[in-house]
Amino acid sequence: MKKIEAIIRKTKFEDVKVALNEAGIEFFSFWDVRGVGQTREGRVYRGVAYDTSTIERTILSIIVRNKNVEKTVLAIMTAARTGEIGDGKIFVSTIDESYRIRTGEFGDESLFIKGKEI
Repeated sequence: MKKIEAIIRKTKFEDVKVALNEAGIEFFSFWDVRGVGQTREGRVYRGVAYDTSTIERTILSIIVRNKNVEKTVLAIMTAARTGEIGDGKIFVSTIDESYRIRTGEFGDESLFIKGKEI
């Protein structure tokens, strides 16, 4: 099993969500975060200067079986890419074990939902 964490532009979240659903990934966690990236520019709006060095992003956290890693990463990369600095990053790490609290299932079986796999 693998954990895929992706940091993407907030504006691309809906596109990525649709792409993941089309790839058969129906469950993931996400949260909005702020970070500091390479882009450093100030903006002036109505005479007030704003610091744009902090960037709003969304982090996705997805646990998948090993065989679903490639299609999950490809779905995120395709949907989140704009070709500009700040498109984000994807990290893949190994998960040693997984347990479903309700049923006590563990391992790969804990990632199945009513005949569907995650």
